[in-house]
Amino acid sequence: MMLSFVSLLSFTLLFIHGGSTQPPFACDSSNPETKNYLFCQTELPITQRARDLVSRLTLDEKISQLVNSAPAIPRLGIPAYEWWSEALHGVSNVGPGVKFDGTIKAATSFPQVILTAASFDPYQWYRIGQAIGREARAMYNAGEANGMTFWAPNINIFRDPRWGRGQETPGEDPFVVGKYAVSYVRGVQGDTFQGGKLHGHLQASACCKHFTAYDLDNWKGTNRFLFDARVTVQDLADTYQPPFEKCVRDGRASGVMCAYNRVNGVPSCADSSLLFKTLRGEWDFKGYVTSDCDAVAIIHNDQGYAKAPEDAVVDVLKAGMDLNCGSYLQNYTKSAVLQKKLPESKVDRALHNLFAVRMRLGLFNGNPVPNPFGNIGMDQICSPEHQILALEAARNGIVLLKNDAKLLPLPKSTMLLAVIGPNANSPQTLIGNYAGPPCKSVTPLQALGSYIKNTVYHPGCDTVSCSTGAIDKAVDIAKRADYVVLIMGLDQTEEREALDRVDLFLPGRQQELIVSVAKAAKRPVVLVLLSGGPIDISFAKDDPRIGGIFWAGYPGEGGGNALAEVIFGDHNPGGRLPVTWYPQDFTKVPMTDMRMRPESSLDYPGRTYRFYKGDTVFEFGYGLSYSKYSYSFTRVSQNNLYLNHSSSLHTKETSESVRYRLVSEVGAEICDERKITVHVGVKNNGELAGKHPVLLYVRHGNHGNGRPKKQLIGFRSVILSGGEMGEIQFEVNPCEHLSRANEYGLMVMEEGRHFLVVGDDKHPITIIS
Repeated sequence: MMLSFVSLLSFTLLFIHGGSTQPPFACDSSNPETKNYLFCQTELPITQRARDLVSRLTLDEKISQLVNSAPAIPRLGIPAYEWWSEALHGVSNVGPGVKFDGTIKAATSFPQVILTAASFDPYQWYRIGQAIGREARAMYNAGEANGMTFWAPNINIFRDPRWGRGQETPGEDPFVVGKYAVSYVRGVQGDTFQGGKLHGHLQASACCKHFTAYDLDNWKGTNRFLFDARVTVQDLADTYQPPFEKCVRDGRASGVMCAYNRVNGVPSCADSSLLFKTLRGEWDFKGYVTSDCDAVAIIHNDQGYAKAPEDAVVDVLKAGMDLNCGSYLQNYTKSAVLQKKLPESKVDRALHNLFAVRMRLGLFNGNPVPNPFGNIGMDQICSPEHQILALEAARNGIVLLKNDAKLLPLPKSTMLLAVIGPNANSPQTLIGNYAGPPCKSVTPLQALGSYIKNTVYHPGCDTVSCSTGAIDKAVDIAKRADYVVLIMGLDQTEEREALDRVDLFLPGRQQELIVSVAKAAKRPVVLVLLSGGPIDISFAKDDPRIGGIFWAGYPGEGGGNALAEVIFGDHNPGGRLPVTWYPQDFTKVPMTDMRMRPESSLDYPGRTYRFYKGDTVFEFGYGLSYSKYSYSFTRVSQNNLYLNHSSSLHTKETSESVRYRLVSEVGAEICDERKITVHVGVKNNGELAGKHPVLLYVRHGNHGNGRPKKQLIGFRSVILSGGEMGEIQFEVNPCEHLSRANEYGLMVMEEGRHFLVVGDDKHPITIIS
């Protein structure tokens, strides 16, 4: 039997926490020079303080601060600072900023982002960000972190199911990804869930990455360093850019990372249109821009975009990048200045942004203890509340894909349970990538064994790759068991950063193992898949001997317990897929093709649920429950939307004679005045209580011409007891939710009938211009 959750937690906390030391800080009041430095005067605006500090630096000192490992400047009392830390789904030791080699040995490991997204619960996303931010600040306060700038979240669109880093993202839908970005960033940085309450001080700094159109790592000889993403302005406007705009405008992220790849020929970190015109100009970004690691070096060394190293330095600093992860700027900025290629003012501009963020983190306010966030202690790290949240997030993300003849939940009665599969007893698989050491570790096998004392186990395969296996032994065990749970799927040897998949099937002999065990078992078996990306399991979906299927992502440190709770009915599953699950046939589409919209004449099916024309294994948003839910529109505040109250608005027509208005011409005031309130009734028609995400879509009455088939515009969760009815409310902003990008990348609102859709119910909205 496994240790109880409480006893294991107590043991873990005793192991983790020891003594602490004070973190380094500038502007020490005990230093008599401090009172002479304007940059130490906390009552002054941060922009003025940053300007003063930069003005005191020599050129060599300035250049030293342009890289992630910024050295100390002893003569001004400025300590060293490490910009590169990671916190994708928990404070991580991937970057050099956090090591876990002192008295703090672990941090709460939440589910990998793709599973967290499956809950469709923005407040839970915010709470996870909040917990990560508090643990990050606690580590810094204890003197066990060298920085508080965390390079997360990853908010690239999960465009292609083969992408090895899709696991790090909130999925394929720009609306969902944008909501996730805002929730996570507000939580980490110390803002409220609604936002707007953070004035200056940061709990920790979040950084939205990778800007932009980055979603290929290494596929059939094409790598991310050399890849030139050819993207239409239409796809940029309605797919690739919206999450970043939300992250900056609404989340007020203090960092953005530019990507390795080129976009339409220009390296992202050297693109002034992206970094200055769009990011700082249109979106009013106030933070710092960092390169991905060694992204500046590849502009010259690999891409050949810059003829000399100094030219690469000039390109990125003039474009608006501030920080180089790596050493390239340290090595070549001085020669660029001395060769008169780069004005020193460009270095100063970058440093203003960098020191402003460090000041917002409170690192130039003297002793941090009495300052905001200075009293967050080590009791926050691996706290009971955070570990319960990790368990809750895993519960709410797990997706039930199949439940024939109500096989699930399994009974808790005395029986022989067989647990089979290479992922059944692998704690590392649960965690995914970009993770630090978790507070605790309970595998699915251990968790299932805590429910059923008489549990037998066999891995079936040597590893997840399943090149060799002991299928016969697994079959023998399955024959004797009353119930069989197979725990299969992928791990970081199959999908990760720098490794994209080439097909969508289970690796090696996994399918053979599953089918053989299912054929031998007394009853239909339960199949659990751990993976970040989709898998073509059509064989299992159609096999009556496989009665239940779960997708559990990489569910983090609470994943083993969460999975057992769902399988045995102590939690009613409610997760929904945040990505389309395509069939293997989709792999005929080159991963390098960035187009979202289909082209029938070229046999190109398009991508994601919004545009894809083809068969699916499971659709975006699909997810079953042990209950059945029904929906109906109970009240909609208006059915006709008039946009002709302003004579300054110009009505135009598309090539198919559909009249439209540019959203930019309608204006924010009219958009706010025309908001539509939508009430949706929800009923739990089952016997079990459950938490259920309700998804609201819109679709245009006319299909084609680049319009999405449908578009998610709202999602909210409701908790209902068996037989209970409830009502939830959505607010529809017509300019945001009823618009689309035209072929010129402009957002337009088209005249005519649109339909709000929830489940099988729909409600018409007519736009009249």
